[in-house]
Amino acid sequence: MATPALDEVSLEKGTKTPEDTSSRSSDEPENVFPASSGLLASWNSRVSKITYLEERGIQRVLPKDRYELSTASYVQMTLLWFSANLTANNLAVALLGPLVYGLSFTDAALCSVFGGIVGSAGAAYMSTWGPASGNRTMVVARYFMGYYPSKIACLLNIVIMLGYGLIDCLIGGQILSAVSDGRMTVIVGIIINAIITWVVATFGMHVFHIYERWAWLPQLIALFILVGSAGPKFDTGFPSTGDSATINGDRLSFFSLCVSAPIAWTPSAADYYVYYPESTKKWKTFTMTLIGFSISFSFVYLLGVGLASGTFSNSDWNDAYGVSSGALILAGYGGLGGFGKFCGVIIALGVIANNIPGTYSAALGIQVMGRYGARVPRWLLTCVAVIIYTACALGGRNNLFEIFENFLALMGYWVAIFLAIVLEEHLIFRRRSGFDWSAWNDWRRLPVGIAGLVAFLIGWAGAIISMDQVWYVGPIAKMVGDAGADMGLWVGFGWTLIVFAPLRVLELKVYGR
Repeated sequence: MATPALDEVSLEKGTKTPEDTSSRSSDEPENVFPASSGLLASWNSRVSKITYLEERGIQRVLPKDRYELSTASYVQMTLLWFSANLTANNLAVALLGPLVYGLSFTDAALCSVFGGIVGSAGAAYMSTWGPASGNRTMVVARYFMGYYPSKIACLLNIVIMLGYGLIDCLIGGQILSAVSDGRMTVIVGIIINAIITWVVATFGMHVFHIYERWAWLPQLIALFILVGSAGPKFDTGFPSTGDSATINGDRLSFFSLCVSAPIAWTPSAADYYVYYPESTKKWKTFTMTLIGFSISFSFVYLLGVGLASGTFSNSDWNDAYGVSSGALILAGYGGLGGFGKFCGVIIALGVIANNIPGTYSAALGIQVMGRYGARVPRWLLTCVAVIIYTACALGGRNNLFEIFENFLALMGYWVAIFLAIVLEEHLIFRRRSGFDWSAWNDWRRLPVGIAGLVAFLIGWAGAIISMDQVWYVGPIAKMVGDAGADMGLWVGFGWTLIVFAPLRVLELKVYGR
């Protein structure tokens, strides 16, 4: 009997497909973690009975627990990432091109769009491992970096997801505060965004996918209205500042920053596809995911560059920018009165679509870190993640752009290094042999990880001497122009590509795995 399509059932408690054990070894356990006991077990038993609440944590989704594929399932891939990234926090990244790096509208627009596409490709590639393995992204990382070294990547990914939670809450809080003319403080706006995110992320995959399926629509309408309202005030004629070398350095730095925003989803991109069947086409997964990422990032990046350009010729916008990036976005609706403020509220709440997947993945990451974390229910770890980044957002609410400029680029370095290891392990060493996905929690059947760890550290060394941050400029970065250039992402990626393959060959000869 045919089973319901993926989009028609609960992703955790819905009807299941007939059993398929093609990728499961006979000794693969159903439950690999000891159950929690005492008061926590009692609470979990009660909470788990809530309708549509996802109980599963990082345990592999076996083929028999997957769902039938349909055209709508592929469309959902695009809608998920279109909703998640058509948001104000990504728009605020693009403001940095003209306002911080001194780039012209044309330079900033080109760097942002192509940077977004390059970063999106990395996340789209990694997303293909979800249907193929049934494992979460940081569990899949064990097959590339080894059981224990991969925990470094997992820890850094938790930092990324919590960092984005902080940024999303800040942006949403700023806009809500601006809409209320200061009567609502940024603090209240932060808390509102955090609470809504907490509710959806706690319920998990089923409610999460439904939310992302429709979240893009009001966002898109509000952003198109912003284009119509603010577009005539965009200043497309101002030049980039500095000599030729300095401008080129600033172009590279801003391009790298725009790569860092979408590529930061790489370590969690497969998390949301684990209920898709193994028959899901990899090229379709890559293409549909890339489309969702690229279109959303290109649109909001161009809009952000336009708003930034307007601050040079519009004193009201410049004054608003002096208050916050949220106030600048709201100033773009100037002349629309109360309707403009209503659109501002939609934009503010839109960042929730970006925050939900990050919060969901942060909780999973805590489980991946160790057996004690794995015993804690996913829903409870979601609560912990929300509390952490909400507290950080409240404490850092006056330093948003500094967080953007430093945090995003720094996180992009390690993701590029990680991606280099994944690509070489996949294309060079596993192209024919494939993977035993049933070994996901058995360190004895996974790579030792020495090659991955050493390559990761060497890649970081390359990134450090090539980075250009407010608090540190590496010697290689200083060689470009007056202001330097941030080449950490590219040097780190390149060095890792060079050293990982020979190290992995040596590791296989010595250990055989």
